[in-house]
Amino acid sequence: MLLRSPHNCCFLCFILVLYLVAVGLAGDPYVFYDWTVSYITASPLGVKQQVIGVEGLFPGPILNVTTNWNVVVNVKNDLNEPFLLTWNGIQHRKNSWQDGVTGTNCPIPAGWNWTYQFQVKDQIGSFFYFPSLDFQRATGGYGGIIVNNRDVIPVPFGMPDGDITLFISDWYIKSHKELRKDIESGTSLGTPDGVLFNGLGPYRFDENLVLDGITYQIINVDPGKTYRLRVHNVGISTSLNFRIQNHNLVLVETEGSYTVQQNYSNMDIHVGQSYSFLVTMDQNASSDYYIVASPRFVNSSAWSKATGVAILHYSNSLGPASGPLPDPPNEYETSFSMNQARSIRTNVTAGAARPNPQGSFKYGEITVTDVYLILNRPPELINGRWRTTLNGISYLSPTTPLKLAQQFNIPGVFKLDFPNRLMNRPAKVDTSVINGTFKGFMEIIFQNNDTTVQSYHLDGYAFFVVGMDYGVWTENSRGIYNKWDGVARCTTQVFPGAWTAILVSLDNAGMWNLRAQNLDSWFLGQEVYVSVVNPEIDETEVQLPDNTIYCGALSSLQK
Repeated sequence: MLLRSPHNCCFLCFILVLYLVAVGLAGDPYVFYDWTVSYITASPLGVKQQVIGVEGLFPGPILNVTTNWNVVVNVKNDLNEPFLLTWNGIQHRKNSWQDGVTGTNCPIPAGWNWTYQFQVKDQIGSFFYFPSLDFQRATGGYGGIIVNNRDVIPVPFGMPDGDITLFISDWYIKSHKELRKDIESGTSLGTPDGVLFNGLGPYRFDENLVLDGITYQIINVDPGKTYRLRVHNVGISTSLNFRIQNHNLVLVETEGSYTVQQNYSNMDIHVGQSYSFLVTMDQNASSDYYIVASPRFVNSSAWSKATGVAILHYSNSLGPASGPLPDPPNEYETSFSMNQARSIRTNVTAGAARPNPQGSFKYGEITVTDVYLILNRPPELINGRWRTTLNGISYLSPTTPLKLAQQFNIPGVFKLDFPNRLMNRPAKVDTSVINGTFKGFMEIIFQNNDTTVQSYHLDGYAFFVVGMDYGVWTENSRGIYNKWDGVARCTTQVFPGAWTAILVSLDNAGMWNLRAQNLDSWFLGQEVYVSVVNPEIDETEVQLPDNTIYCGALSSLQK
């Protein structure tokens, strides 16, 4: 049932709350959120501009829950265009109806509201939500998701003294509507106007680069204490190097997987990726310290202004931060970032969201059932319009979501014919879907023929990153795969002129989005869906929600 009247919304939501609480008393807890998404005014780089706020906040509120809790989020769309939220990294077990992308959901029209309801089943870790339509993430609308362990499941490190979420992002003063027009016309994004920390501009570390009067992020800490920093790159297309002056970063988790605990002086965080670090405040606090996020894989002097700087402030600090920023990695050491990525491993001795240890899943011993070698290319003209492709196909989003078309057996909306490698034919625009084998074990190799780092994300799953290297992937490349403790995550980078291989167990029935996280690549067509259908009747798979929004060929069903 779709609600349009605020009064009806409040009354019916109240009835829904009573019902769900009654049900929840016998099972896992429920938490309820009521969010209004609207345009608000902000000046992150000293210039007033329109951004997307959630409950009037930019970034939006943090969704802080515990594994297996049921989450109910009523979203009111006060924008002047359709809107959807997607929950980056939340797997929606057997419930792709809540995924919030065009293949599963009709957009929430302007002035309407829709209620998401999902369970964070058997997950822990650091994730985020963001708008999935029409370049809207470039203007905000994002926020954090923290999924905590249940008390009965041990955490492989001591309880930190504080928990801090940091959103780092490249940022443009142009609106998302202007940016998407540029992309459609074949104009590249160009150099960002800055890099933000939690929606705020840089500390004035250089008077020639940073305007006076810009509000910047200050992180207040106490000496001797250890904090967990959850860092998310929610930007458009820029890989960012994260570092804290004179402090070590102990990596402990990424996108729901506990990692082998290693010290890093800095970390390359690519678009759409999330990391948790433990940072101990072990300095003498003679001054504040810089927290830096600077662009990677660029060497133009024009990018020097695009450096994000926040301040780490000890409670006993004797003065402001000063001096040069901590050095980034050498831009000419092309292997640095890849070697760093390879060093990130799953902690196979740690517990997960469930009592069984993560390492008990011996993925290296499972027979692969399907192999997809997915090649991307820079934007190209197809039928007179700029498009990006995967295996020569630029995804065309139909007016009827794929999952709804599948539910109602509507022919002609999509085809289960996405090729497992690049075909010898001209590039085309099409709605072609991967036919996944339920409970199969799929190997996907991303081959990046673009000139920039690309990130790829799979909804509904965590996959094992088993290999990456420069050059062209061949059958012999499997010889360097990590078949024991490759990190399990939902977003991986693919370096230019290189490949990355992942393995994924297709045990989650549904229609799942595989996409470029770089917004320009995604917007122009670099996405595909994976259809995973259980051939048997599964009573535990979530059925069509009562409040489904209908569109396209099913518009007549909308009440």
